[in-house]
Amino acid sequence: MIRHKNENGFINVSTSVFTDIAGTAATNCFGVKGMAARSLTDGVYHLLRKESLAKGVRVTFHEDGTVSIDLHIMVDNGVNLTAVGSSIISEVRYVVTKCTGTQVRAVNVYIDSMMIG
Repeated sequence: MIRHKNENGFINVSTSVFTDIAGTAATNCFGVKGMAARSLTDGVYHLLRKESLAKGVRVTFHEDGTVSIDLHIMVDNGVNLTAVGSSIISEVRYVVTKCTGTQVRAVNVYIDSMMIG
């Protein structure tokens, strides 16, 4: 949780806000099929539904008031992985900073699977 202070008091921004914003921003990028989560039973990565985006996102809070975001995604077949990753990093960094006022230290994108067909 991040706490911002202004002239009227404090604003607390919970972890779920960051995960929802980052997950939505990432899935709106071209070439992203969705967020991914690894199944504990069979070890296979599964595509998450829109309401479960937070399972593919991990937010780490730092002492200096910044956050780091890890994203596990699935991409479409045939996309340029470097371009998709760069697009996600810049979009997530921009949207999280704009919506929460919190600086993003790092966005780490893990491409766990590619959807074929």
